[in-house]
Amino acid sequence: MRGALASLPLLLAVLAERPTAGVPVALGAMLAGINDRPGSRRAAVTRLGVPALAGSAGLLLGTMIAAAAGGGRSLVVLPLVFGVLGLVAGAFSSTGPVASSCGTQVLVAAVIGAGMPLPEPGPARALLFLAGAGWLLLLRLVLPSPGRPGNGPYRLDGEREAVAAVYESVSRLLRATGGPRALDSRAALSAALDQAQDALAGPRLRSRSGSAAERRLHALYAAAFPLVEAATALAWAGVPLPARLVAGPRRLADAVRTGGSCGPLPAPARTDAGLRALDDALLRAAAVFDRPERSSQGTAKGRPEGSAPKRAWSAAGREYGLRVAVCCATSTVVAQWLHHEHWYWLPATTVFLVKPDLGPLVSRVLCRAVGTVAGAAVFGLSALLLSGVLSGPYPLVGAVALCGALLPVATRHFAVQTAVVTVLVLSLVLLGGEPPAAWGRVVESLLACGTVLLAGHLPLPGRRGHTVRAALDTAVGAAHRYLGHVLDAPEDHAGRGALRRDAYRSLAAARTAIDLTAAELPPVARHSAGSDGVAGAVERLIDTTTACAVHLGHRADRLPSAHAERLAVHLSELDQAWTGPRREMSAL
Repeated sequence: MRGALASLPLLLAVLAERPTAGVPVALGAMLAGINDRPGSRRAAVTRLGVPALAGSAGLLLGTMIAAAAGGGRSLVVLPLVFGVLGLVAGAFSSTGPVASSCGTQVLVAAVIGAGMPLPEPGPARALLFLAGAGWLLLLRLVLPSPGRPGNGPYRLDGEREAVAAVYESVSRLLRATGGPRALDSRAALSAALDQAQDALAGPRLRSRSGSAAERRLHALYAAAFPLVEAATALAWAGVPLPARLVAGPRRLADAVRTGGSCGPLPAPARTDAGLRALDDALLRAAAVFDRPERSSQGTAKGRPEGSAPKRAWSAAGREYGLRVAVCCATSTVVAQWLHHEHWYWLPATTVFLVKPDLGPLVSRVLCRAVGTVAGAAVFGLSALLLSGVLSGPYPLVGAVALCGALLPVATRHFAVQTAVVTVLVLSLVLLGGEPPAAWGRVVESLLACGTVLLAGHLPLPGRRGHTVRAALDTAVGAAHRYLGHVLDAPEDHAGRGALRRDAYRSLAAARTAIDLTAAELPPVARHSAGSDGVAGAVERLIDTTTACAVHLGHRADRLPSAHAERLAVHLSELDQAWTGPRREMSAL
């Protein structure tokens, strides 16, 4: 629904007989729609708004570059400028998801601003682009979520579901304890915590009436930390648990979704440190859930802030930035040399394809090619069938609205997203007064696929594998900090919780980087050799540290010899696993 309503400014521009003014608006809404994901509304402000500002600046910069280059045509100036811009934006993109969206939008918008012939001046284009993205963001904030559960304020639906997912994941981990799926369930719990942390960390869009509900959600999220710790320690012990213990966290999850009371919770037998910790955590959580909403107090001091921000000009940032620069400069040279009317499509497409967070390179290139051909075929066939029935700009506006409605679903698969975006872009091209170009879109996309595939495996100066190495460095450091804090200050529960989240989140990021690199072609995949063993050693160390933390938190004496021996074994394993692959990756 949001995607379809996002085309309303474009319709108004067409009704005002200014369709070209609606093109930047639709572009801003389209790129914001690509960034839109399920989750909290407050997180959407940053996830959609900041990249929109970057895209608006890029569109203005592109028009200025075109004016300086003389009509947007140059075999020297444009490739050089876009190469430098790609280097900076690519390095910045490596620092996080929002930064990645910012880098993509500023590059794409700059290329479009330099190549797309629109009568509106640069500042007007930038404001219209920002208005389109702002309109979609406004819809994201004010429209209720479909099928929303519970009775709380709908603007907190995303946060409430994210917190409920944490309790649901605790229940699944307790059920899997002692079985073959325990590790997978523990990883799913870590992912649920990451999502809840992100959902509650956005701008504080609270009103007078909603502040109590917001504080309560923070309190419910904080109440899950002891449960998470106890469940992780029990999973580490590997002893199957009674089925009735699963019901407690599940009832808490239902209470978060409905806003009601959790009711009586089944208590475990307090026979060891893990079960005592689980019982205490359930009792504390029940007290928080039964507390009146107006008196619920958030525990911000116990909420982890996540990993330290990455530096843009790190080794991984330079590696990615250099690859983006090569792709942008090369594709611009090819596009300028071909003198194609829609030359800007080629560098704009390479920017999307070179993003490393869209999956393995070969996979996304194939998906792009298939999606473009399918989208161009659908657009051409639709235009042929409707040519004798409908005419004018309104069928194109309808196509944009339909694509906007499909975009949230299409983002689940890159090929489908490409097909939808292709139809949308071809519609905007016609609304902008340019000639039909379905076949040209296919040719430009295939050239971009070849450019990115070549640049992605080109041996550039310096070493490769910086992304995996940097992610493993971060994970190993976080695991050591967590262990040191547990041994030195076991009574500091808030600090321990923050370091535990940092350790597990860093481990998840490292595994993502490893899996992505390992799925590439051999010239790239070989740089991740041995890294999976390092991640496994880090995981075992963190899990054992959590079990030690639970033991120290419920007994005044020191660690038992079995725990201390396991820690020593895992530390030795990690040292051996990390030394060899690190030396090999550094030599490549």
